[in-house]
Amino acid sequence: MSFNFKEVERVENISAKDFQKYYVKPQKPVVVERITEDWPAYEKWNFEYIKQIAGEKEVPLYNNDPVDFTKKVNEPVARMQMSDYVDLLQDKPTDLRIFLYNLMSQVPQLQNDYKMPDLGLNLFKSMPMLFFGGEGSNVFMHYDIDLANILHFHFAGEKRCIIVPPQDSKYMYKIPHSVICREDIDFDNPDFDKWPALKNINPMYADLKHGEMLYMPEGWWHYMKYLSPGFSMSLRSLAHKPKNLSEAVYNVFLMRTYDNIMRKIKGQNWINYKNEQAILKTNKLILR
Repeated sequence: MSFNFKEVERVENISAKDFQKYYVKPQKPVVVERITEDWPAYEKWNFEYIKQIAGEKEVPLYNNDPVDFTKKVNEPVARMQMSDYVDLLQDKPTDLRIFLYNLMSQVPQLQNDYKMPDLGLNLFKSMPMLFFGGEGSNVFMHYDIDLANILHFHFAGEKRCIIVPPQDSKYMYKIPHSVICREDIDFDNPDFDKWPALKNINPMYADLKHGEMLYMPEGWWHYMKYLSPGFSMSLRSLAHKPKNLSEAVYNVFLMRTYDNIMRKIKGQNWINYKNEQAILKTNKLILR
């Protein structure tokens, strides 16, 4: 048994007025298929170009090892020259990924390859983040700590994005004091006997090809799987809803600080406690 997925709506192109009216205001995801066709990146962004322009840069690499109290949040498991990493991606499947990396700060020339889309969002111009992954690798289910509006552009290859609306958070086995759910949930092949609350969620999917963009509204959960080697770029805009904006401030300045303190004090016992609470609190909802 699997999820009853609904495909994210698709449009070829869209005006800022319609984007705001039909997607941002109602907080509804959408894929815009041809939004990057007038970018230099549409023709240039492939693995050989990345090797040529940034091959000598050392990049941080991540995998999906379980949370360990001895490691800092977003601490890389390895580092490698970009040219060697690209060769690895093209040679064989690997779970090593580049995650939330501002390569453009090191290679400013890349900034000439894209245009800030005119969609009525106040996008952070200094924060275009890049993500790379090999065939079969995935980014664990989470939502962004700042509850931003996210524009996610994919290049080279194909990527499946599974997204879940924030109103379903209570069924997601969310880990307390974090923005992730239980890491042992397999969202490709969910075990509903082990995780019965997941039967209540309303997941959507979008398969992104080269040049396509997925809009993810504020606080939406997302799980990304690389169907083939590829890379993506995300642009973001602050949360518009006052409730989400206040929650973002709490997450960044209070929740994360508290969690880091408790890790230092209680170590692995803190991680174990949070994992247990995720099950107890979630299953309690469906037993009422």
